[in-house]
Amino acid sequence: MPLRVHHRVPRDDLALGLVRAEGISAGPAPAPLERALAEQVAARRAAALGPDEERRRQACRAMLRNGRYRATGRGKPASEYLLREALEGSFPRLGGPVDANNLVSLAALVPISLWDLELAGSAELEVRLGRAGEGYVFNAAGQRLELEDLVCGCALDPDGSSRPLVTPIKDSLATKLTLRSTCVGGCLYFPLADGGRDVLAALAAELLRWLLACGEGATGACAVALPGESVTL
Repeated sequence: MPLRVHHRVPRDDLALGLVRAEGISAGPAPAPLERALAEQVAARRAAALGPDEERRRQACRAMLRNGRYRATGRGKPASEYLLREALEGSFPRLGGPVDANNLVSLAALVPISLWDLELAGSAELEVRLGRAGEGYVFNAAGQRLELEDLVCGCALDPDGSSRPLVTPIKDSLATKLTLRSTCVGGCLYFPLADGGRDVLAALAAELLRWLLACGEGATGACAVALPGESVTL
């Protein structure tokens, strides 16, 4: 099932790494993925961020500052929450695909979204800024994330409507992966101020590699979308 994505965020320093994987299993991570994640968590606990890593962390925050939105406090990029969990020694294990997401995000220090393509009900996505009044529930407790001016990925429906599904902060509960998930989409939110297309393409390929490791015979594709571009993968 091809995935069509439109980059419609009005800024020139945000690039998107896009991934589609089918035939995966959302069960426990395969042994190589578990080992790689454990090693990355240990590495983060063993050493503070270097100057280049700190620059990327700040660049990720900067690319999310739009209009009224400020990437601080509870609005920090999801990659910062993962870093905190690693430093506190309580890093979660949430099943192979999510562990793959968390491994790449923790290593690269960039936020990544995953969503269930079948639950999304659309194979076309636009990434734009959230509109006034938009929001979604992001956890089982019913907490709501307000999306105004926040970068968000939205499913495009045949009637022209646009439904927010994912953000660099927290993803919608409605399309989060479950144990029945077999088809997933992924989006890396990457600050162009800290690298170019080739760097992002390598990160997207790394995420795809780990996702495909989560299912025998799994297939997929990855791509990069720069500002204003539309891609099919």
